[in-house]
Order: sequence, then structure tokens, then C-alpha cells
Amino acid sequence: MDCITINEKDNVCVNLETGHKIAICDIEKGADIIKYGYPIGFATENIKKGDSVHSHNMKTKLGDILSYEYKPTFEELAPKKPFTIKAFVRENGDIGIRNDIWIIPTVGCVNSIAKQLAEKTGAIYFSHPYGCSQLGDDMKVTQLVLRGLINHPNAGGVLVLGLGCENNNLGEMKAVLGLWNENRVKFLSVQDCEDELEQGIALINELKEYTSKDKREEVSVSKLKIGLKCGGSDGFSGITANAVVGKVTDEICAMGGTAVLTEVPEMFGAETVLFDRCINKEVFDKSVNLINNFKQYFKDHGEPVSENPSPGNKEGGITTLEEKSLGCVQKGGTAPVVDVLNYGETLTKSGLNLLNGPGNDIVSITNLSAVGCHLVLFTTGRGTPLGGPVPTVKIASNDTIATKKNHWIDYSAYGFDNQAKADELLDLIKRVANGELTKNEVQGNREIAIFKDGVTL
Repeated sequence: MDCITINEKDNVCVNLETGHKIAICDIEKGADIIKYGYPIGFATENIKKGDSVHSHNMKTKLGDILSYEYKPTFEELAPKKPFTIKAFVRENGDIGIRNDIWIIPTVGCVNSIAKQLAEKTGAIYFSHPYGCSQLGDDMKVTQLVLRGLINHPNAGGVLVLGLGCENNNLGEMKAVLGLWNENRVKFLSVQDCEDELEQGIALINELKEYTSKDKREEVSVSKLKIGLKCGGSDGFSGITANAVVGKVTDEICAMGGTAVLTEVPEMFGAETVLFDRCINKEVFDKSVNLINNFKQYFKDHGEPVSENPSPGNKEGGITTLEEKSLGCVQKGGTAPVVDVLNYGETLTKSGLNLLNGPGNDIVSITNLSAVGCHLVLFTTGRGTPLGGPVPTVKIASNDTIATKKNHWIDYSAYGFDNQAKADELLDLIKRVANGELTKNEVQGNREIAIFKDGVTL
């Protein structure tokens, strides 16, 4: 049986065939199970060397909200000369790696109209069920996420489609949106026109004419913003795909670019790894609030903080949330944490940022898109066809799923020369930034979902 040990402190190794854990020494009942050099739970019974270690003999140690002390231990990344990509330079200096026409509904009531317009024009629409019957902060989150999509530089033109009587009507959406380019962003309230399809097509044709003048220019990769996401993780994810993405994160950040790590519940149990890399006390305090506020969200709804991993994660060899989290944060590499953002905020600082939001795949990709990421690196051990508004690069943690779902997967990170794999992935990122379509784009898999936590009327 081939088995790999990740860290010299570990008392378990990973079976290279199954991704499940094997004890590499005797572990007494109550002792910590160590993987990635950190505890991922404790033994619920005596475990012998060579025994399988999983849900039958170990358990999470996660529990209540905690207090933390700022003890920075990070090292600055050595600057690297950035390579160039070819992108669309927008009026405000931002870049887009696509020049799509997007249809953004302000309310779910017009989803069918958006779909018809997309089918008739080739524009891309994003349906969602919100924008009406929402109150307070719940409505505000919807508006801020939609604002981030409307302003996204990957969209050369945007049609904002409203009904007319909704809470989030066009007037309310415009107030949140702020300034916009009237040539790039068009608005249509379907209750206020006689033939919404005819008028919508006319507006989209105007957007097409406007975007037809846009050309790709050579720019530094330092302008690129990448989102980091994992879904359907398995026992290999933290060793292969997430570790490879972590090296890419370090490379991009060392070149002056930006990376964004989200999925806050999948930081539980690994949060101190990130806290110790916060560049100052202010960022540390924001990071602590990020973690503890999300733990409080669980508690407010009467749910245990450790309610994770999923059944698929467990089948793939992940036992506890600590184990899942320590594998998840590998995507952040070793880069210092420069900022913490809330829903709908916009990236302003180069380097590794943390973003508020749940682990839910569609919500996470939407949040990463809305905050300004040009593409998302999505690692998976189980496979998923999901795609978001921006190119969603699927990175397999094992060759089996990469072969089985070749029409979903863009790259297999399986293997244990992570630097070589990272170099290959960087080359793929460059090609995608230059216009090569990802599998989700080829398949037409583009969805959004907006986080909801409030009253529905």
C-alpha cells in the first residue's frame, strides 16, 4: 500500500489509492490526530499503527467562539517579474479578460424575459429569485452583489432588466450602483414598455455596437484578480489541487496580482494559519470578526459550528471540518493576508484577500465574481459542472475524476511535483486570460446565487 505523509509532525498518512487516512504509529484514545502538521480531531478509541483513521474512530474538536492573540509569523513574498496577458482595458483602468454582454435581472420575476433575450441575441443572462419581498440588510446584500456584477470588467456591456414594481426597482438599483457609463450599461423596466423583447433586443444591439470597438491589449498580470474555490473535495484535495493552487497564489501575489480566499466555514479549525499571516493588527481584527461572526451565524440558527464535511467529502476520505479546512486554506499558499472584505465590497489591495461568505459553491463563485475576480480556480475531487459569471477553471485533485469528467475538468493537479504542476496551471491561466474558453464556458454552465439571511414578505 502506497501512502504519503504531508508533514513531519503528522501521525497519519494518506493512502494514494483511496485518499483515506492510515495511522503511521499507535495513537491513544483522546490523543490528537495530526495532518498538515495540525490537529484535525481526536481519537475516540485506541488506534493501532496501520489502522484506517476515519469517522469510526476520530471526532472533531471544534466548538465555541474563541478569542485569539495576534502573533504574526509570516514572511513577505519575494517580488517576481510579472508576465503579460492580453486583456480589455476599461475606462477606469481595470481590465477585463472577456468582453461579454450580460443581462442582469434586478428581480426574479423577469428571469424568463432575460432568458428569451439571451436566446435571441447571444447575450449571457444570470437568473436569481431575489430583488422583491426582501427587507433590510438581506435586500442590501442582493443589491451589492448585483452592483458588483453590473460593474464587472469582464462584461463589455450590461442590460439591467427590471420589472417595475419590485423593492429593488431600477431607481433603487441605480442609487446603489452610483456612477455608470451610459454606453456600457442600459436599463429596461418591462412594465413600462409595450414590447419588452423588441426594446430589449434593440438595447442589446446598442451594447454590441459599443463593445465591437474593444480590443485586447498587452497588460501586466499584476492587474489580474483570481478567486479561490474548492468543492466536492476529497482526501487528495489538500495534497494536490489545493496545494498546487497555493503555489499559483504565491506566484500571482509575488507578481503584484490579487487572490481571494472565501468559504469562511471552511476556515474553521484552520483560522490561526491565516491569522498569523495578517499584515497588521487591523487586518487581524477583521479576520477574527470574519470567523467569529460566521460561527455566531451558525449558533443563531441552532446549528453546530462543525456541521461539515458533506457526505461526498467523507466518502473521499475527509473526516472532520478541521481536516477539510486545513486542506481548503492550502489554496491561499503562504502569502500575507492584506485585507478582509464583506459581501459586495470591491477589491482595492493587491495580494491575498479574505472574503466573507459561506462554502456553498454557487454562492461562493458569485461572491468572488461580484468582488471583482476575473476568473476562479475551482479545485475538486468529486467533480462538478458548475460555472459562474467569470471563467471557472476546474482543477481535479485526482486523475480518475479528470478522466471520467473530461468535459468538466480543465486540468488535473494529481501528482506530487506541485511546483511543476503550478507552472503548468499558470500557463493555463495565461491562456484563459488571453481568451481560451474554460470547460464551463464551452458547456454554457454559468449560474449565480445570492446569500440570503433575512425576512421574506
